[in-house]
Amino acid sequence: MSSPEKAIAFVGLGVMGYGMARNMRERVGKETTLVVCDLNQEAIDKFKAESSEHGPIEIVKNGFEAIQKANTLFTVMPSGDAVRSVYLDPETGILAGAAASGDQKKLLVECGTIPQSVITEVAEASQRVKNVDFIDAPISGGPIGSNAGTLSIMVGAPQKLFDQVRPLLEYMGKSESIFHCGDVGTGTAFKIINNYVSLISILSVSEAYNIASRMNLDLNVLTDLMNTSSAQCWVISKNNPIPGITPGGAASRGYEGGFRLELAHKDLSLGTELAEMVGARRDLHKVALAVFEEAKADPRYAGKDSRVLYKMLNED
Repeated sequence: MSSPEKAIAFVGLGVMGYGMARNMRERVGKETTLVVCDLNQEAIDKFKAESSEHGPIEIVKNGFEAIQKANTLFTVMPSGDAVRSVYLDPETGILAGAAASGDQKKLLVECGTIPQSVITEVAEASQRVKNVDFIDAPISGGPIGSNAGTLSIMVGAPQKLFDQVRPLLEYMGKSESIFHCGDVGTGTAFKIINNYVSLISILSVSEAYNIASRMNLDLNVLTDLMNTSSAQCWVISKNNPIPGITPGGAASRGYEGGFRLELAHKDLSLGTELAEMVGARRDLHKVALAVFEEAKADPRYAGKDSRVLYKMLNED
């Protein structure tokens, strides 16, 4: 079994974390052990079957065990409550495990889209553990980017820690799309603001295509036009809501396996909370939140990728 210096831990093999961990295992080198933890045994079994040929994998039960076996640890958590549990639980949490590791220096990297207040809470708790550095590095690019290793990554960290973690982030994201946003917590702010724009764009793009569809316009030609004019955006060019336009995209797979409506609603709510925190006016979020709420409450669309908004509008 490798030493903690020659191991990297990855906690969370969900929609985004699975592809990130797989790319880490494939690219980091066989001399490094990847320590993996997830509550979903099916995900663990699938990961071992698909990735073991690329190097050693060790499965652990919780964050406490994971940080005992690796000095660098990545988490991709779906919610603030999950982050609190994984990091702060006194018996199974990452910080408790780090504190029990003696003087070995530990670097902890949270990559999910989490409330700003929770990142601050965990950062402050980490400062009370002498051998721990905690940074935030939320990711953008959806499951397509996660699987391809082309994510954009927004890092909140001191310069020294950013320089330390960047080579590992490049296994999961494009080098030119890894951004040093500032101190701890700024990565999360950047990500929440980015998602605020992206999610409202999904609604506006879906509405536009619905208008075109009801006029029997050629949606492929419309897409080409918008991609070369002022409407161009990531939702249109990289992960389109119209089936068949983005090969491999969620819309082309029955709106399965993408960024779920429930997570989209959560992230848009985080943008609202951030705006309230700083006293910023916001108007568009009210309509967008209502539409996402309607979609996720409908059993025809619940659990689907957020681009299913187009299907909902088109079937209305």
